[in-house]
Amino acid sequence: MQILEKTLKYLDEFRDPAAARRVAEEIRRAVTRPWTLMEVCGGQTHSIVKNGLDSLWPSEITLAHGPGCPVCVTPAEAVDKAVALAEKPEVILTSFGDMIRVPGSGGDLASARARGADVRVVYGPLDALALARREPDKIVVFFAVGFETTAPAVALAVLRARTENLRNFALLARHVIVPPALEAIVSSPGNRVQGFLAAGHVCTIMGEAAYRDFVARHKIPVVITGFEPVDILRGVLALVRQLETGRAEVENEYARVVRREGNRPAQHLLEEVFQCTDRPWRGFGTIPMSGLEIRPAFAPWDAEQRFDLSGVGAVEESGECRAGDVLRGLLKPAQCPAFGSACTPERPLGAPMVSSEGACAAYYRYRPVEVR
Repeated sequence: MQILEKTLKYLDEFRDPAAARRVAEEIRRAVTRPWTLMEVCGGQTHSIVKNGLDSLWPSEITLAHGPGCPVCVTPAEAVDKAVALAEKPEVILTSFGDMIRVPGSGGDLASARARGADVRVVYGPLDALALARREPDKIVVFFAVGFETTAPAVALAVLRARTENLRNFALLARHVIVPPALEAIVSSPGNRVQGFLAAGHVCTIMGEAAYRDFVARHKIPVVITGFEPVDILRGVLALVRQLETGRAEVENEYARVVRREGNRPAQHLLEEVFQCTDRPWRGFGTIPMSGLEIRPAFAPWDAEQRFDLSGVGAVEESGECRAGDVLRGLLKPAQCPAFGSACTPERPLGAPMVSSEGACAAYYRYRPVEVR
């Protein structure tokens, strides 16, 4: 109980309205010209929108919401492959709850379940592995999405499956990594982002190194920060101070959690099980070397190699949904013509309206006045 009380008291420091206002005032004093910043993490987006943080800093700062929700950037073709696997009678398809209603080109996993497919929500890959132990006559496939944060647990599940020679467990691996997405954003013709808030949980795994080359090449500052209001405001302040003084550095404003070198054991897990590959992102197209695929040594646990999915390929995203522009920071959710009318949480056209970390879901929930 004492540990819980200390933790809550500690977190209160980063949720304190008076502290937030003090940092916001520092931002106001630091800004002398317009700047466009982007938060990469969907959890940060929700914190910003829920707490109205963008109303605290001056109008010179424009915040663009980035592709920091792995559910949101999972393309329709990946969902189509998951549905195709789920409809095989020998398969139990498992995934995180957010993925169940993400639309593919012909429906989602919830619709497949309604048609009789065995689709189950799990809390993580080790739960899927335990299910495979309990269901030896079925092949349990885990639809693995996420950034570097969740990938180590997935790698651990594969290693345990190999150790136990558990052959009725497999992955549909769709992990993506963040730095190549930042490359795609700053290299696009319409880019206006001048500084990035990096997601603290990703950097907890990968450390600072992943962003150093990016900053050196593009001369764009990256500040690692957390998810509480004061965390985010301090991150914005650090970015503004760098931009105002002409600096471009990787700065860690989340030092209570993120170490410079990251989590080395977790990195070793990733390196052992996965290798980098080109990966399509919803709204971006294919980003070179932005995904993690299973190494050949672990082919028996790769669902795409075990099952014939050759007839399930790349598909065009919905033209009515502007989720791609939202994910690239070119459009705020309420600026999409379908937002709040043709696209709602009950009838989503795009993944950002489905996911608990999606920008469209955040605006729909916390800023109903902007709903059409």
